[in-house]
Amino acid sequence: MAALPNHRPKQLSLGPLEAEILQIVWELQTVTVKDVHTRILADPDRELAYASVTTVLNRLTNKGWLACDKQERCFTWRPLISEQQAKTLQAYEQLNQFLAVGNPDIVAAFADNLDQASVEQIEAIAERLRTLRRAREER
Repeated sequence: MAALPNHRPKQLSLGPLEAEILQIVWELQTVTVKDVHTRILADPDRELAYASVTTVLNRLTNKGWLACDKQERCFTWRPLISEQQAKTLQAYEQLNQFLAVGNPDIVAAFADNLDQASVEQIEAIAERLRTLRRAREER
């Protein structure tokens, strides 16, 4: 089971270019502005200023997605959480937003319209939760 990461970005929402650049950082693990700029410009139909890449990397750092390291005159960026951890956080937020509806009738009406595979998945999740809670109580 994927646990929630210890580090949580200050802001989960990302714009399209931020998400694209974050994906590149996840793929390369440590990047310079040049690394990201070169990767984006590998698509002949794309144009993006070098300064724009710097701005987005700094914005992702301010939002808590990346860490910036300076070695001599070279800046590098690295992810603070993995792509899987980010997906876990986003799913957690979406589930909380769904449950915030608060009205059991609305949630039940939604659940009633799910297909059988989704119902089986929800039942498997419920069973996993029961197992985790029993294990926690036995400690």
